Amino acid sequence: MRVSQFFISTLKEAPSEAELVSHRLMLRAGYIRKLASGLYTWMPLGLRVLRKVENIVREEMDRSGGIELLMPAVQPAELWQETGRWEVFGPQMLKIRDRHENLFCFGPTHEEVITDIARREIKSYRQLPLNFYQIQTKFRDEVRPRFGVMRAREFVMKDAYSFHGSFESLEQTYQVMHGTYSRIFARLGLQFRAVAADTGAIGGSGSHEFHVLADSGEDALAFCPGSDYAANVEMAEAVAPRVVPPAHLETMVKTITPGQKTIEEVAAFLNVAPQKVLKSIAVMDGEGRFVLLLLRGDHTLNELKAGKVLGGFRFASDEEIQQNMGCRPGYIGPVIIAVRVLADRSAAAMDNFVCGANDDGFHYTGANFGRDIYLDEANVHDLRNVVSGDPSPDGKGKLELCRGIEVGHIFQLRTKYSEALKATFLNENGQAQAMEMGCYGIGVSRIVAAAIEQNYDERGIALPAAMAPFAVAIAPIGIKKSPAVREAAEKIYAELAAAGIEVLLDDRDERPGVMFADLELIGIPHRIVIGERGLKEGMVEYKGRRDSEAQPIPLQDIARLVQSKLCT
Repeated sequence: MRVSQFFISTLKEAPSEAELVSHRLMLRAGYIRKLASGLYTWMPLGLRVLRKVENIVREEMDRSGGIELLMPAVQPAELWQETGRWEVFGPQMLKIRDRHENLFCFGPTHEEVITDIARREIKSYRQLPLNFYQIQTKFRDEVRPRFGVMRAREFVMKDAYSFHGSFESLEQTYQVMHGTYSRIFARLGLQFRAVAADTGAIGGSGSHEFHVLADSGEDALAFCPGSDYAANVEMAEAVAPRVVPPAHLETMVKTITPGQKTIEEVAAFLNVAPQKVLKSIAVMDGEGRFVLLLLRGDHTLNELKAGKVLGGFRFASDEEIQQNMGCRPGYIGPVIIAVRVLADRSAAAMDNFVCGANDDGFHYTGANFGRDIYLDEANVHDLRNVVSGDPSPDGKGKLELCRGIEVGHIFQLRTKYSEALKATFLNENGQAQAMEMGCYGIGVSRIVAAAIEQNYDERGIALPAAMAPFAVAIAPIGIKKSPAVREAAEKIYAELAAAGIEVLLDDRDERPGVMFADLELIGIPHRIVIGERGLKEGMVEYKGRRDSEAQPIPLQDIARLVQSKLCT
């Protein structure tokens, strides 16, 4: 491809609203252009990258036995009403009416549509298992679209759905898809982790997320360097600590702590470590009952875990705290109270600790469970987020934390949708049976942004070769003025193109600095510079995108050198 026959539109500065590195660089490099909030046009350069991702996803899905189809983006309300998700899915769903006032939605996901296909087309166990997939545009009306294509309202997604005659068959395909996703991200050249995750709004049983590792990631991940254990922090188990009886029990004393409400303030005022202060969190459970949750002062509440124990919850208001505890927030504690108390495992192992005295301006010091506070073992649960250094749940080391950008998610849906939509088949005994289902999604357009978050420098984008818009760029200096430069550029261009290499020839009459800046910004892995001075000595320059310096290469060797680097 010649730049004169292509379209490249780079910017020196990104718009001020671009927060993430990937958003800024995708705008500057001319990968995308904003149409409206959360809506982006993929420009020619960015579309080449997007198609590279799509192709690898498609190749690996086909390799795994997936069968591609394409479902409508617009879906009738009736299907969603059958599963009960029309109202449940929430305001993310864009609902529309046609000219006949029939209700539709612009599909945020396709469980209902694919299950409708299955109930119409699959009749016998002999047809199972099947795994259908599509690569298609989705729409979710994000309350606050941001970060460019990272959290856009319209995005490209690969979603696959498998159908099975048994749970064992579903588990087999689930493992196949786990391996398929690992191959996809490995082929794309990305550092990633697969982690155990919550099923969320999609539902089902087993679930794993695939995260591209990046400091800018919204998700916190816990992993064990000494094993394969990895989980989203919201799902990672905080192992119960070994309880060591204290050498002696201190006397519990009611101590004045005027104006000291937070853990940090109380710890500093009493000159103790935060982990010696008991944190009391007042909530209302799923049935509207007041509950006190206890955590160690240096730990944070895991709302997902608490919600599962309590059947849902919300934080109590100041008025509810005053009504149930008889004091203001900041001074509540579990000593001599008549409300339900649940404790985190680490909190239950504390001794000689500080806690609120249920009296404004006072805390207890030297408090202990058993003597001062009754705590039933049935009310001790895993309620907190893990921290770096916690024991790994698999017993093979200690946990470390990192940040990740979720780019894939696989679920064992089981029969949630097949039962709701009556998607049954006749089993070996001739009896109707609900199909077991799996669901497997990849954010294709999000992968591009996530890859840039992991692969950039001060000069711009530095994508892995598998995703780069072009493999090689040729930068001829003075191509309009020097016949020798023009001839050498055309020769190398033709030789690389004949070898099937995607090469971009910058045939603009631009200054070297402009050419180099553009080619580095847009993320081409290999660059060949041709100048009249070097040609007089039979040399050109080669520079890898991440190299600090260019190196002189004999003209007759340059094509062979580049081909060898593309093969490594």
